[in-house]
Amino acid sequence: MDVRGYVESNAREFIDDLTQWLTIPSISADPARHGDVRHSAAWLAGHLRGAGFGVAEVWDTGGLPAVFAEWPAADPAAPVVLVYGHHDVQPVEPFEEWRSPPFEPVERDGRLLGRGSLGVRAALAASGAAAPPVTIKLIVEGEEESGSEHFAALLRRERERLACDVIVISDTTMWAADVPSMCTGMRGLLPVEVALTGPVRDLHSGSFGGGVPNPLHAMAALLAGLHDERNRVTLPRFYDRVLPLSDEEKDLLARLPFDEKHWLAEAGESGAAHGEQGYSTLERIWARPTAEINGMWGGHTGPGNKTIIPRAAHAKISFRLVADQDPADVAAAFREYVAAWTPDGLTAEILVHPAVRPCHSPIDSPAVLAGRRAMQRAFGREVLFTKEGGSGPEADLAEILDAPLVFVAVGLDSDQIHAPNESVDTTLLLRGAEASAYLWHELAVADLR
Repeated sequence: MDVRGYVESNAREFIDDLTQWLTIPSISADPARHGDVRHSAAWLAGHLRGAGFGVAEVWDTGGLPAVFAEWPAADPAAPVVLVYGHHDVQPVEPFEEWRSPPFEPVERDGRLLGRGSLGVRAALAASGAAAPPVTIKLIVEGEEESGSEHFAALLRRERERLACDVIVISDTTMWAADVPSMCTGMRGLLPVEVALTGPVRDLHSGSFGGGVPNPLHAMAALLAGLHDERNRVTLPRFYDRVLPLSDEEKDLLARLPFDEKHWLAEAGESGAAHGEQGYSTLERIWARPTAEINGMWGGHTGPGNKTIIPRAAHAKISFRLVADQDPADVAAAFREYVAAWTPDGLTAEILVHPAVRPCHSPIDSPAVLAGRRAMQRAFGREVLFTKEGGSGPEADLAEILDAPLVFVAVGLDSDQIHAPNESVDTTLLLRGAEASAYLWHELAVADLR
């Protein structure tokens, strides 16, 4: 039986198993649901053993459990492929916006609705052979939706058992159902907070205004100075390590059917595109780093007037980072920037939150080319390339395990990931299972070493 026939003949069983898994409310951000996350891990390990994996174990992480599984290839010299996924899900609020209970998945209009409908679905498909053409390993963590706090340490601890030639990620999206695409990079994230403090108490602006520095004035200037007239970030050395897009990457991005007016409408009815000059909108949101002010506050914000010089001003800022940028370098540059913008008489305090590093897969790498061939076999048309602005543990996987990344996934933005009524198109889900089966064969003959 060919791959497509195998997937189609087993579709009902595949979807029924997934539906059973989706009933587990494995919300890692909610301590009250941590027992459910552990239940999810145990269910997955049992399911994988029944599906043919000779090894399927629940691993303690010091936090919520991960699942490891391994299915050896018939040929001991075959490449080793590690598939990454996560079995935890996001909180369901606002509950009243769900058309059906989030952990009672239902099939409606060709879609499977339920929290966590994306998961590691395509990675669980096999071609039906007694042994795959590559050794398949799975690492499925239970804390991705709450920050992957213990994941890097787990990778280091289990590096030998997780050793592989390539890492497959199935937690991204395609451009559209009729425009199959592969992600080749994800932006990183560095969140920071800054506080400027002056007098030990609020001061009367009539008595002291114009005579002492105002923390809110200083904060407004500091934040306004984050960008120059070309909307480039002004931190020292900020662009020194940015990996530019190649001409081929620019051409492939330009070939995506992007309707900027429609995109702006979906972006909260935004009135105009805006950002670093010299780049298209897709280049800005996928391949250029940013600095965004997420919030600022201080002084009197209640009704009526309170004519004061506030004692302090506060702001939250996030930097989205791209290939080759290091969050530690950007944090150091931000400290320098704040020191230069803090007037005499004010004290600056900076809080740097845990960061996520960016990741990048060259479009001409053997792993990406194998993934593209597999996707094109499944969809019967050319596969384009995208990038994504989200962040995850992919950079840790690539660095700690010293293996290249390839993103093969069939989710869509319209799946409402993380939102009420999250769902997946079951036709695309099965097409993803088919692409996964092709992928094992493509990687088996790729020059990965």
